[in-house]
Amino acid sequence: MSTGKRRVFDREFKLSVVQRLIAGESPAALCNELQLDPSHLSHWWTRYRRHGPEGLRRTGRPRKDETSIEPVVRAEDLGTARKRIGELERKIGQQQVDLDFFRRALRHVRETRRPSDGLGVKASTL
Repeated sequence: MSTGKRRVFDREFKLSVVQRLIAGESPAALCNELQLDPSHLSHWWTRYRRHGPEGLRRTGRPRKDETSIEPVVRAEDLGTARKRIGELERKIGQQQVDLDFFRRALRHVRETRRPSDGLGVKASTL
C-alpha cells in the first residue's frame, strides 16, 4: 500500500501517540490503527523517555538551537534510580563476601590435599 512518498509526522502527532502508549494502549494496535512502522514508535518512545516532549522534534535537519537537547530528569526517576543503585551495591557487597568465602575454602582444600601416590593418579580430597 506504499505510495513511495515518505510520511512526515509533526511533533503533536508523535506526542499524542506516545501519550497513548503511556496510557497503556498496545504498541501493535497503535501501529495497525495508524499504519505506522513499529520502528517509528520505538524511536519516538526512546526519544520521549530520554528527553521528554522536547525529544519529539519535527523531522528533518535540526536547527542549531535544537542540537543540544538536555535530558529530562524527574524527581521520582532519580529516587527510583538511587534506590536501585543501593540495591545493586548491596548485592555486589554480598557477592564479594561469597567470593572471599569460596577463595578461603579453596585454599583450605588445596592445603589439606594429600599428595598423589604416583603418576596419573589423582590426589584425594578427603
